[in-house]
Amino acid sequence: MKVKRIHEVNTTTNVGEAPELPNQVDVDLNDDITAPFDVVWEDTDPSLLNQQGTIEIEGEIQHKDYPKPFIEKRADPYLYKHTDGYYYFTGSYPLYDRIVLRRAKTIDDLPEAEEKVIWWKHESGIMSEHIWAPEIHFINGKWYIHVAAGEKDDVWAIRPYVLECEADNPLEGDWIEKGQVNTAFHSFSLDATTFEHNGKRYLVWAQKVEDDTISNLYIAEMENPWTIKEQVLLSTPEYDWERIGFDVNEGAAMLKNDQKIFIAFSGSATDENYAVGLLYADINSDLLNPKSWTKMKEPVMVSSENTEEYGPGHNSFSVDEKGYELIIYHARPYKGFNTDNPLYDHNRHARIQRLFWTKDGFPYFGEPGYSIDFSGKKAKAIVEIK
Repeated sequence: MKVKRIHEVNTTTNVGEAPELPNQVDVDLNDDITAPFDVVWEDTDPSLLNQQGTIEIEGEIQHKDYPKPFIEKRADPYLYKHTDGYYYFTGSYPLYDRIVLRRAKTIDDLPEAEEKVIWWKHESGIMSEHIWAPEIHFINGKWYIHVAAGEKDDVWAIRPYVLECEADNPLEGDWIEKGQVNTAFHSFSLDATTFEHNGKRYLVWAQKVEDDTISNLYIAEMENPWTIKEQVLLSTPEYDWERIGFDVNEGAAMLKNDQKIFIAFSGSATDENYAVGLLYADINSDLLNPKSWTKMKEPVMVSSENTEEYGPGHNSFSVDEKGYELIIYHARPYKGFNTDNPLYDHNRHARIQRLFWTKDGFPYFGEPGYSIDFSGKKAKAIVEIK
């Protein structure tokens, strides 16, 4: 990603006084995206401040590039920053037999943080196979994990389940099974996510229609973290990009600003055709009214030959230590997959990059694995000395 323009800073100071310069400057990444970036200003020669006039000070733009990949073999990554100052990270474990969790004070420390198994699959019956896509949430003073699971007698009888923990540290406390989410009909169902909006809690999840051919997204208000009220169809695969290999809408994640609420989701088969789409609604609309929602006709994140990240999807959102918004997603480093079933090719690695916003208030996901080229470009402050 090339930088179009770094906005100039104009300020004043008095003779003999160092100027107060901002910690951030605005950068135009293209005609539609202007974003703040941290800046480190060069030291100013004090002698230049001893007389009236104008001086220029240059600064280095700071941008965080995370390791590529961030954490290997953790598909369906979920990153949550809690009020205790820790980042919590989870994702699908390759053997699909456990729920793992790690935490660290900084995002940089997460890849090397100790990972703990907080729950194991059952030996038989429900929750005994295909433990998929855990998400960790903190609701009303307790920890909850939403996770999908199958059973030995029918490994594809995937259903959504919820676990609860009352401990301050969810890596150390006991996790209690609260049971299966009470969806309106019984079929392949996974990727549940929950969020609060305007004083109400919602669940969004993927579920196949009863003939097991199409994976839709549904939304419902919640009575509690494991019980829903009436479910409503939110989205069904309708565009070509959502229907490659399979007709799929899944992997939902919520994001909002002061004007709109967004649901990112993934579509198509889990190879290089997997991609991220976007639904949006007015911030004060009725989220349970399907007419409130608009689906963008084109995906917002797709495979990249340039960065060799293929099948980006099943993302979550978080913020870094400075409050910049992030998208966390998985992608493979090659096209296709190395097994008969892509779900058993475990090289879908967790990845992180900064999320930007367009001038009309829409999230900009960018190319998966992008880099920003600041070479030859510096911030500039024009200081008038009075």
